Amino acid sequence: MGMSDTLKARIREKLERQLAEDGAPDPEHDDTRQNAVRTDLIDLEAVADDDPLVEELAARYLAP
Repeated sequence: MGMSDTLKARIREKLERQLAEDGAPDPEHDDTRQNAVRTDLIDLEAVADDDPLVEELAARYLAP
Protein backbone atom coordinates (compact mmCIF):
# COMPACT_ATOMS: atom_id res chain seq x y z
CA MET A 1 0.00 0.00 0.00
CA GLY A 2 1.32 3.39 -1.00
CA MET A 3 0.97 6.60 0.91
CA SER A 4 -1.99 7.67 -1.23
CA ASP A 5 -3.82 4.40 -0.52
CA THR A 6 -5.43 5.67 2.66
CA LEU A 7 -8.69 4.37 4.02
CA LYS A 8 -10.32 7.60 2.88
CA ALA A 9 -8.97 7.12 -0.66
CA ARG A 10 -10.26 3.53 -0.77
CA ILE A 11 -13.72 4.63 0.35
CA ARG A 12 -13.71 7.45 -2.24
CA GLU A 13 -12.82 4.96 -5.00
CA LYS A 14 -15.58 2.60 -3.89
CA LEU A 15 -18.22 5.34 -3.80
CA GLU A 16 -17.16 6.79 -7.16
CA ARG A 17 -17.17 3.31 -8.73
CA GLN A 18 -20.65 2.65 -7.33
CA LEU A 19 -21.98 5.91 -8.79
CA ALA A 20 -20.32 5.21 -12.15
CA GLU A 21 -21.84 1.73 -12.28
CA ASP A 22 -25.28 3.18 -11.50
CA GLY A 23 -25.01 5.53 -14.46
CA ALA A 24 -26.71 8.90 -14.78
CA PRO A 25 -29.49 9.61 -12.32
CA ASP A 26 -33.01 9.09 -13.67
CA PRO A 27 -34.87 12.41 -13.38
CA GLU A 28 -38.16 10.52 -13.30
CA HIS A 29 -37.27 8.46 -10.22
CA ASP A 30 -35.54 9.64 -7.08
CA ASP A 31 -32.97 6.97 -6.26
CA THR A 32 -32.51 7.25 -2.50
CA ARG A 33 -29.56 4.84 -2.40
CA GLN A 34 -27.75 6.75 -5.11
CA ASN A 35 -28.50 10.03 -3.30
CA ALA A 36 -27.13 8.54 -0.07
CA VAL A 37 -23.93 7.43 -1.81
CA ARG A 38 -23.50 10.87 -3.37
CA THR A 39 -24.09 12.57 0.02
CA ASP A 40 -21.61 10.24 1.73
CA LEU A 41 -19.01 11.07 -0.93
CA ILE A 42 -19.53 14.81 -0.35
CA ASP A 43 -19.32 14.32 3.42
CA LEU A 44 -16.16 12.22 3.03
CA GLU A 45 -14.46 14.98 1.05
CA ALA A 46 -15.28 17.49 3.80
CA VAL A 47 -13.46 15.69 6.63
CA ALA A 48 -9.85 14.90 7.53
CA ASP A 49 -8.36 11.41 7.11
CA ASP A 50 -8.62 10.76 10.86
CA ASP A 51 -12.24 11.90 11.24
CA PRO A 52 -14.57 9.30 12.80
CA LEU A 53 -16.81 9.57 9.73
CA VAL A 54 -14.10 7.85 7.66
CA GLU A 55 -14.34 4.77 9.92
CA GLU A 56 -18.13 4.89 9.81
CA LEU A 57 -18.19 4.98 6.00
CA ALA A 58 -15.58 2.22 5.83
CA ALA A 59 -17.82 0.00 7.94
CA ARG A 60 -20.75 0.80 5.66
CA TYR A 61 -19.08 0.41 2.25
CA LEU A 62 -15.95 -1.70 2.53
CA ALA A 63 -16.17 -5.44 3.01
CA PRO A 64 -14.37 -6.60 6.17
